[in-house]
Amino acid sequence: MINAILHVRRIASIVSACLSAFLLSGLASPPVQALPTACSKITIQGEVSSGQAWSAPLGQGWVLRLVPVQPGDKYSGWDIVLNRTPGDRIEPAGFPDAVFLATPPYGSLNEREIATTYGLRAQDAIGWNPRTFRFLLDPLAFHAGQQLYLSSHGAADPKTSASLLDLIHSASQGELRIVDARAVPGIADPASYAQNWAIAAARTPYQAVAPIGGQPTPRGALLWMRFTLALWPPPGWRAPAGWTAVSAPCPLTSPAH
Repeated sequence: MINAILHVRRIASIVSACLSAFLLSGLASPPVQALPTACSKITIQGEVSSGQAWSAPLGQGWVLRLVPVQPGDKYSGWDIVLNRTPGDRIEPAGFPDAVFLATPPYGSLNEREIATTYGLRAQDAIGWNPRTFRFLLDPLAFHAGQQLYLSSHGAADPKTSASLLDLIHSASQGELRIVDARAVPGIADPASYAQNWAIAAARTPYQAVAPIGGQPTPRGALLWMRFTLALWPPPGWRAPAGWTAVSAPCPLTSPAH
């Protein structure tokens, strides 16, 4: 089963390429709609350590999680994951999750992954702050998106890509902001696409830690992170006990409700 899921992830870049093409085409552009002036906003604070997961119930059967990236012996950091159950992400019912589906591109550098992947050093991952992502909260839309993604088998025909984009256009928005972190800085030069994040890291509060054993590495490592999550759920969403939804300005890319 794990091999099958890994195969799905390998073909994700093919699906993503087709989605990107649609996003650049007129066919992918949603109708222009007036955005609402006020939305419901939930703010959650948390912290997570290397190799550990963090989770919070969002209500109505959804669980938001930060899960360690894999393989853990090669990379460090976390993926933002939203699913109907707290089970492991590699279970058939867990992948692709509701953040993954709604936040392309797939199989490449992405805001939902705070990690030393795709050529980023630990300090670059911290400097890319805040992170904006989208997520699905309609169970029917979520399961439809899973079926579309898993049934594409890398073909990514225009009809499938258009259907996935329709789901993305109706998704809700979230933001993760790093407020403090501990990291072993990487000693490699920043990638060309990460130059601005490397500069921004100097303005993001984090503690630089010496490498274990005194041997630095090109990527470094993310050891710990304290963060704030802001979520803009759809109207009428019932926040779970302990969380309060308040009226706040809508995110600029929020779909009209």
